[in-house]
Amino acid sequence: MIDLRSDTVTKPTQAMRKAAFEAEVGDDVYGEDPTVHLLEEMAAKLLGKEAALFVTSGTQGNQVAVLTHCHPGDEVLLEANSHLFLYEGASMSALAGVQPRTIHGNRGAMDPEEVRAAIRPEDIHFPETGLICIENTHNKAGGAVVPLENMQAIYEVARERQIPVHLDGARLFNASVASGISLEHYAAQADTVQFCLSKGLGAPMGSIISGSYEFINKARKWRKRLGGGLRQVGMVAAPGLVALSEMVDRLAEDHEHARQLAEGLDQIGGLSLEGQVETNIVLVNVAGLGKSADEFLTDLKSIDVLAVPFGPETVRFVTNYDVSAKDIESVLKRVKQLFSDR
Repeated sequence: MIDLRSDTVTKPTQAMRKAAFEAEVGDDVYGEDPTVHLLEEMAAKLLGKEAALFVTSGTQGNQVAVLTHCHPGDEVLLEANSHLFLYEGASMSALAGVQPRTIHGNRGAMDPEEVRAAIRPEDIHFPETGLICIENTHNKAGGAVVPLENMQAIYEVARERQIPVHLDGARLFNASVASGISLEHYAAQADTVQFCLSKGLGAPMGSIISGSYEFINKARKWRKRLGGGLRQVGMVAAPGLVALSEMVDRLAEDHEHARQLAEGLDQIGGLSLEGQVETNIVLVNVAGLGKSADEFLTDLKSIDVLAVPFGPETVRFVTNYDVSAKDIESVLKRVKQLFSDR
């Protein structure tokens, strides 16, 4: 079985397993776990921020950020197909009591002038704009890299109005490797950043949120309120250290494999690419086969290939550490054979 559903399905490397086994640990709720301290310091340094905080997941990291930045009744501006809006269970409304306001972007990038126009004026009828969120890379846009210039322009608008910006950088390392732009340059266009250790970087769990000392001190309390205060967390932080030390540069391999997969699938009659492949996500429209996404996925499963639906006629493939160039060749061979037989 070749699993292309997501980069979240990767298994931890032997180095990660060894690091977890040997990790020096302590009670992190008491601030006594040296391994998680090291991870947080490394992450903050990579992003050029003052401090960082380990959280259990990207969703928890994003929601801790919303809770820390906002007050109940605030409004949050974000892209219409962002992960924060589509895939986090309406948690910003359920937990923070804030209202999302969406802006349709171009491959995940919001128009800075539309962002400016969406910021609420002072009026008792309106909520206050409490936060602006950016996602990079943008999952629903097929792993698109949001241009640095776009982020800079939005951040300038936000600073003019004294509104904080949060970057959902779940796959920010993919953006950095694909563009050649440093993590620090991306992170400088936001007040706070979240990134995942458990996607392309291959750690078994965990994410990081980063920002100022003041922000992280407040975020730590929100993490505790959400049940994210962990004890000997070094056991899961240690693989994160391996991820940051050993798994970043190899993301370029995932990107190359995604391009190879996209080129091959695009040559199969009835399949067409949706958008440009910039990182490790490939979106394929299957309407030309006269099939729905679910029907196509059933066909894929019959040849031991897994992917996920991303719309009625769209299927998403995600390359990852556990999928080799040879696996990509095998997938293309199986799919060609499957549809040439029909």
